[in-house]
Amino acid sequence: MATSFLASLFFTFWALLISPAISLTCSSQKFTKNQVYSNCLDLPSLASYLHFTYDPSNTTLSVAFISTPSKPGGWISWAINPNATGMAGSQALVAYKNSTTGVAVVHTFDISSYSSIVPKDLSFEVPDKTAETRSDGSLAIFATIKVPANLAAKGTINQVWQVGPRVGEGGMLERHDFAAANLHSKGTLDLKNGQSSTNSGGDTTVKKKNIHGILNTVSWGILFPLGAMIARYIRSFESADPAWFYLHVFCQISAYAIGVAGWGTGLKLGSESSGITYSGHRYIGIALFVLATVQIFALFLRPKKDHKLRFYWNIYHHSFGYAILVLGIINVFKGFNILKPEHKWKSAYMIVIIAMGGISLLLEAITWIVVLKRKSRKSTKPYDGYNNAQSNQQPLAM
Repeated sequence: MATSFLASLFFTFWALLISPAISLTCSSQKFTKNQVYSNCLDLPSLASYLHFTYDPSNTTLSVAFISTPSKPGGWISWAINPNATGMAGSQALVAYKNSTTGVAVVHTFDISSYSSIVPKDLSFEVPDKTAETRSDGSLAIFATIKVPANLAAKGTINQVWQVGPRVGEGGMLERHDFAAANLHSKGTLDLKNGQSSTNSGGDTTVKKKNIHGILNTVSWGILFPLGAMIARYIRSFESADPAWFYLHVFCQISAYAIGVAGWGTGLKLGSESSGITYSGHRYIGIALFVLATVQIFALFLRPKKDHKLRFYWNIYHHSFGYAILVLGIINVFKGFNILKPEHKWKSAYMIVIIAMGGISLLLEAITWIVVLKRKSRKSTKPYDGYNNAQSNQQPLAM
């Protein structure tokens, strides 16, 4: 019974973790006014999506850009750079929620340089532009753009997209992050074929970061806590012995193997990202690897229950285990803050942790009840008046 409960619990957690991925494609997105576009693209960074239709007869480009600000109250942007591939020199459409009305608005920005980001008309016509807030918290920019003749003749445009944390007084945009995902949010849009190409090196780096994040979330953030729950609670049920032990060992060894793979990808990313250092995340990762490696040796150094060293082994095993549990969860959240995936991923993991915490509280209460009843049965013996009386009699002196 305990084994089947644990299995269903694990698969429920896994379903919660992957559920946000169900709708993470542009083809599943709908619009409130039922707009239809000829093409849609899942952009390779910042969880962003582009829908567009290009009419070559009048060189008009209709776009719908969807993304989520890096923080609540932040901004999103989609831009065309007529002469280069980066942000400097781009002609941008920027959307954010008006702090007074709460309604999404869109403005144009001529980004002549990194130090000059001011609201201004663009170098090409934008006959129509609107913005809206979507039900999942993301923002959408809708615009009709008159593509300049030189770009229309080429059939391609340089696109740049970005998300930011805050909009200050007077509509001034607070600077966006400079993580890899932000730096690689650019590419070339093929108007005729409906395709987009990006810097392959940046795309590869983002994929490596995603793999690093998934491996470490599953290992340190889910499997290690799940293994601790098995050892703490499932062992209390006599029917689960010795199955709980093998489940515990399986979870922890699997978590260690996956965690080492995730730790290795982190080292590789660090060596490829000179000048970019996340000290706290890095040091906790190293500490986790060392603690988990020492903890794995507990399996081979485990004395028998009646051995005089078992008490000290328990202290070592439990203290290292709880340290890994706490540091692992902390570092997963630090990773979320660095990688900045779509909010749904972080929310899903928070649901997993809250669910595990709630179930732990419930099992803690059940465990104490089971243990106390068991002790009560052992300490309570039936009273036999005759035998007890006989045992208490002293022989008469002769």
